Amino acid sequence: MKFPRLTDTTLRDGSHAVSHRFTPEQIRIVVHKLDEAGIPVIEVSHGAGLHGSTIQQGFSAYPEFELLAEALNTVKQAKIASLFVPGIGTSIELKQAAEMGIDVIRIAVHCTEADISQQHFELAKQLSLEAVGFLMMAHTQPPSVLVKQAKLMESYGADCVYVVDSAGSMLPSDAEERVQALKDALSIEVGFHAHNNLGLAIGNTIAAMKAGADQIDGTLRGLGAGAGNAPTEVLVAVLKKMGFDTGLNLSILMDLAEDVIAPMLPYPIVIDRDNLSSGYAGVYNSFLLHVRHAAEKFGVNASDIVEELGKRQAIAGQEDWILDVAVKLAERK
Repeated sequence: MKFPRLTDTTLRDGSHAVSHRFTPEQIRIVVHKLDEAGIPVIEVSHGAGLHGSTIQQGFSAYPEFELLAEALNTVKQAKIASLFVPGIGTSIELKQAAEMGIDVIRIAVHCTEADISQQHFELAKQLSLEAVGFLMMAHTQPPSVLVKQAKLMESYGADCVYVVDSAGSMLPSDAEERVQALKDALSIEVGFHAHNNLGLAIGNTIAAMKAGADQIDGTLRGLGAGAGNAPTEVLVAVLKKMGFDTGLNLSILMDLAEDVIAPMLPYPIVIDRDNLSSGYAGVYNSFLLHVRHAAEKFGVNASDIVEELGKRQAIAGQEDWILDVAVKLAERK
């Protein structure tokens, strides 16, 4: 196995876990320490990507470009990345982020909808950005479908395409099989983004590496949607135990996770009943907040809603299903 490039996405995926309440001071501290530790790429944006601060996705406490500017003014050596979701972000935000000086844009779509990303990849390359594709909810499709979608992104100019386990629903064999399929089919790099709903984020990341993943993700303390991501500091420790010369300062990462990130947490990032249900049923992690609100409103069990959503193969953007399911469950009581 080769050592892949590690992107820390605490300040993007972790935004979900703190209800998008990151402050400029927190951005400055975390970026400074991640940079000092040698992390090569640091992702900063609203959890739902550029222009994600909306009533549907959740408002940010501070304007996203103010936070992005703080990161760019702080960093010394790492690349700064942002997430972009077509339909949430527009070319206006993509251009603004590029003009501010970001290095990498990660363009995320449902894993059957790569065709909606063409204009954004082409714009990213015109803006001289490294362009990374995110195939979200990748557990819902077989490798053959993911390959077709990834090849579309490659044709649009993607420099890398990620297999994204948005629900934390994959087993190591799933991660390895999907990454291997993309490695065999593409001439560009392949990445893997894990969530921890089944407690397999680290194991799945190692399995992806075994299949040749060129890029991997983590978040400090596992801070992220649902049960969180592969914890950056744990991932680095495991890779060091495996004999990799990571070039990363584990001590700084552990101190940052313990002394800075842990006090920010509104609640522990754990595999509770709802998160486990989400991973087991394969439901998009960012739905959980909406699920909990609906469960409380209609007096039903959140895990029952998640189970039914799993049967419907819920995907991002179909939050109306949550209320429909909650109402039907309430009527059965």
